[in-house]
Formats: sequence, C-alpha cells, structure tokens
Amino acid sequence: MEMQQVRYFLALAGTLNFTRAAEKANVSQPALTRAIQQLEAELGGPLFHRERARTHLSELGRIMLPYFEAIQAQTLAAKSQAKSLGKLETATLHIGAMCTIGPAILSDLMVQFRLANPNVDLTVSDSGAHELLEQLAAGDIHLALFGLPEGPDVRFHALPLFKERFVVAVATDHRFVRQNVVRVSDLHEEPYVNRAKCEIFDLAREQFHAAGAFVRQAFSSERDDWVQGMIKAGLGFGFFPELCVTDPALVTRRLVDPEFIRTIMLVTVRGRPHSPAVGAFVRQAKSFAWPKSRFEAMPPDDPREKGLDESASA
Repeated sequence: MEMQQVRYFLALAGTLNFTRAAEKANVSQPALTRAIQQLEAELGGPLFHRERARTHLSELGRIMLPYFEAIQAQTLAAKSQAKSLGKLETATLHIGAMCTIGPAILSDLMVQFRLANPNVDLTVSDSGAHELLEQLAAGDIHLALFGLPEGPDVRFHALPLFKERFVVAVATDHRFVRQNVVRVSDLHEEPYVNRAKCEIFDLAREQFHAAGAFVRQAFSSERDDWVQGMIKAGLGFGFFPELCVTDPALVTRRLVDPEFIRTIMLVTVRGRPHSPAVGAFVRQAKSFAWPKSRFEAMPPDDPREKGLDESASA
C-alpha cells in the first residue's frame, strides 16, 4: 500500500465521482482508476460499487475509510513536525552534564539560548562522566557537557568551552585562610570532606601521595550542599572545581604544587548528523562569554603548573 493510493481513495470517497476525484487529486482519471484497482486487489475486495448513475462505498470501503483517514492525518502531522523541527519551530533538546558542573555556570547560557530559540525545550540531566558518554553514543541525549582530564574517546567531537582550576575550600576559621595558596604537601593528615561524585579525585590522590600528602576522609556525600555544609561547620577541607563552590561562607584557596586544571567541553558524536536545534546550541555555546578563573594564571614555564588537564583535545 502506498500513500498515493490512500490519497486517491480518500479523494474518491469524498466525491464519489471518478472524474472529480481525479481533478481533486491532480491526476488523470485512468491513473486514479488503476491505483484504486491495485488497492482493491491488495485488500482482497472492492472498495467502491460502480454504477452508471452513481458510485458508492462498498462495505469494505466503509470499514477502511476511518483507517485511511487516520493514516493521512498521521502522515500530515509527521510532515508538519519534521518541517517544524527543520525550522526550529518545535523541538526538545536533551543535554547531559557531569555531576560536578554546577547549574549556576550553565544558567546564563540556557537563558540566552531559550531567548534566541523560544520553541526549543531544554531537558538537562546529570550523570557520571562515563555514563554520560554512553548515553550520548546511544542517542539518549543530544549533547554532553564533559570535563575529565583525558577527554572523550575517538567516537566523539569535543568543543572546549572554558577552563577552571581546582581549589581547596575551607571554613572561615581554618588555618589555610591565612595562606595565599595551599600546596598539596600542606594537606598531609588534614581531615577531608569528600564529594563522592568527584570524577578526578582518584587521579588527584595519586599526585597527592607523590607529594607526600595523605589525607583523612572525615565525611563523604554525593550531595554538594551537604559537603559544603560540613566544610563550613569545620569538619575538614574540600577539593572543588573553583566555579562549583556555591556557599558564600566558604573560603577558597588556590591549590598548587601541583596545580589541577580541567577543561569543560561540549561533546557530540563524531560524524552523526545533528538536528538544527543541536547546531543552534553549539553556535550559542561558541559565542557565549564563559566565566574566567578568579585566579591569575601561573607563568607558562612555572614548574608548579602541572595540571591534570592543561590541554584537552577537541
């Protein structure tokens, strides 16, 4: 069965006249007649009874009429939806973000994108880094905001957005507040409040140990607000990307010797055709004024500049 046959059937059902139906369908009468005959052969019976004075629907034709009307309506709706998507009239964009990328960083970008594309709905979900890439590969999300030191694998294309350093966050009465910077060696035997979703802490711990710093975990939680609350209460220090410290009562100090830096990237599947909504979001991200680090850059040749992610491949 072809959509052309459905269209011809509905034209004839509406006019009950082969000549007028052919005109309505913008086709010759013989072509319309052949299409109806082929449809009847496929369905196993006559759809119309043809008489000299009039043509009318057969019992089979009356049964099939609502099905053919539904087929045509769904086809028109699908075409309309496809056209709307092509023009960004209606779309839903699913974005995944690593748990450690705070919403405050992204909110201005989302607002600007919605103002420019009011008919594109945004859905943002958080996940671990590796789960995020698998969701992207499976097509469950359209874009991912990612920031692991090694970057995504070769299946993906990554657009670098901004860099941020990792800092030590402490309560206002902590001894680190009196220091301009905190060296990794200063952390030895310090009580540590652990962010359970910190994707790079295993890598950082190796460098902590290499610098002779062995910390004591005093508390752990997946919830950043609980972690920051415990730090504020004086339970220990926290290890954070600088832009993720949201509690204004906390004091942050730059962590050096070595220094840890990550690049936040917008990731898509390499070679996959993308919708206009994805393209519009990528363009918005490229032109967006991303936040700058609150700390001055180290000199390029400073041996302390040994970041986990000094450069990320695109």
